[in-house]
Amino acid sequence: MEQQTSLEKAHTMVEHIFRALLPEHGLMIREEQIVLCHEMLDTLFEGKIALCDAGVGIGKTHAYLAACLLWQRFRPVHLPGTVVISTSSIALQGAIMSEYIPFLSRVLLQAGILERPIYAVVRKGKERFVCEARLAERMAQVRTKTNVSRRQAASFRILEKTYDLDETPGLSGFDRRHVCVPPMCPRNCTMRDFCRYQQYLTESRGSEVVIQICNHNYLLADAVHRQQELRPLLKEHHVLVVDEAHKLPEAARQMYSRSVSWEDMRGVCEALRRERFVAISERLAEKQAVLMASLSRPEHQQKETSVAFELTPERARALDAAIACLRQAAVQLAPQLPRWLLHRLEGMGDTLELFRNQNPRYVLYIQYSHSGTPALCAASRETPAQLARALWASGRPAILTSGTLASGGNFARAEQMLGLEQCGRTKNFVALSPFDYERNCLLYIPKDIPDGRSGTEAEYLARRIEELIIATHGHALVLFTSYRLMGEIHTRLQNRLPFPLLEAWRNGQQAVRLFKNLSNAVLFAAGPCWEGMDFPGDMVSLLVIARLPFPVPDPVSEAERKQYPGLREYIHAVVLPDMQSKLRQGFGRAIRTETDTCVVAVLDRRAAEGQRYHAAVLEALPECRLSDRLEDVARFIRERKTPEYFRQ
Repeated sequence: MEQQTSLEKAHTMVEHIFRALLPEHGLMIREEQIVLCHEMLDTLFEGKIALCDAGVGIGKTHAYLAACLLWQRFRPVHLPGTVVISTSSIALQGAIMSEYIPFLSRVLLQAGILERPIYAVVRKGKERFVCEARLAERMAQVRTKTNVSRRQAASFRILEKTYDLDETPGLSGFDRRHVCVPPMCPRNCTMRDFCRYQQYLTESRGSEVVIQICNHNYLLADAVHRQQELRPLLKEHHVLVVDEAHKLPEAARQMYSRSVSWEDMRGVCEALRRERFVAISERLAEKQAVLMASLSRPEHQQKETSVAFELTPERARALDAAIACLRQAAVQLAPQLPRWLLHRLEGMGDTLELFRNQNPRYVLYIQYSHSGTPALCAASRETPAQLARALWASGRPAILTSGTLASGGNFARAEQMLGLEQCGRTKNFVALSPFDYERNCLLYIPKDIPDGRSGTEAEYLARRIEELIIATHGHALVLFTSYRLMGEIHTRLQNRLPFPLLEAWRNGQQAVRLFKNLSNAVLFAAGPCWEGMDFPGDMVSLLVIARLPFPVPDPVSEAERKQYPGLREYIHAVVLPDMQSKLRQGFGRAIRTETDTCVVAVLDRRAAEGQRYHAAVLEALPECRLSDRLEDVARFIRERKTPEYFRQ
């Protein structure tokens, strides 16, 4: 009864926080946000796992932070009060740490709901922090040079004040590798007592820390440590919040997969050489060269791709030789090598044996880089089960939230990928976006799209994209699923538009920043720009989706397809939900605030009325006006934009 009374008090405070306190500090009352917070609070007290699909503009971060803080106040006294929040992006971690938590801490302290300020800490891998000894060594090397750039000098001055390498954006990759904390800190390090990284670790484990923020990889690494009965990376906690939860399965695939690349083997050879084991290093380099030659990319494949691994006699001999060399080096040098390097030798040998023995628990394939360099990759076939054992078997309550957890009207695909299909503690909740899409968004899907097999697709796309951009006076983001197609359309249009035309390639942050600073530019983008980018206001008044974002077939997806009785079942259970999830992420770039207005154009024939995936596209997106006429696009922009928009 006492716990129930505490829960009732917590729910009463939810109403007070979101209906009185936050509006007094400038936030709007959003009914869906309040209901979402109540659902999250129930989840924590009931010890369940909630999958919360929260639409754009809900304010899910404030919702789960408030729920966690109230749980901490009213929780059973025997439970640890610390909360872990896991995200996939540094940007969101920074926002939670520097904006959301200080704001809530100030508001709730003033209202008497909290007794002390919220003390939170960001947890991340040691390679993101500076090593005092290595920094001193590197700075001494730099001082002897006469051609030190201003940028390098400025970076080192910043490092004298901060130990977080992410706060030193001008630091080169070379310098970063040479000043970061090594895989294993020497116990006899003379700088250990005043090392800022060691002080950070001590503070992170302190009793005053109530919220730990990390990324998905760090969360999973902590789970692996606990499973192997090693020292945990995270302070003991009872509640887990996974924001951007749609990214967790991919992080798990990375965590539970194994790989050996040409760069990995070269790095080990260089490390052995630095330890003065030159002969062994050269012998291993010879075996590496033979192995990589046996994996060379076929001449007809001239792009970044992956192919299933086949064990030919040549590859078997090369693997045997490389494995034998790695094992011999590990045994021979064990007493003399640093622990991290010994683990690298042993781990590399273990990974190569997966390919030599054709281990059935892994999908084995070769990943070729753009330049043709091969990497042996082993993707676990048991990732959902591994996630279930690592995160959900503990019985801790958890909140998993994202804007794209539900697809096709249900959470089946998310539950399958997250390892929650057999978990009896799950509950699902959908919080619809408060935005008025019917008034502020026009969905344009033309009927005259040619068949992609006709050879006229690029010509059509270029012409239609140009017409749309003219109709909306620029302010356009064009999303592609292929960098090749993006480059082809860009070439066709680069001298035909009266607006600045930009391209964001794989590392396109500079193009994105420039686009945001121009008043009516056009940005062509692919890859990361499908999600996580914020373009509020008139910045993106036209969002073009050149093709539906169906997943690209690869050896891993081919292995998953074989688990289904037929292609139709696989498409329905996997391909369509994945496409809808990615489509929703892309659509989310269009309208970011209550007052944004935007045309969203889908230029894929398969999305047109009467075509195969028309219903699936409409099912994935919010309800908004639908048109197949270009003149409606121009009329919508004229009606919804201010005169200043057209004078830019």
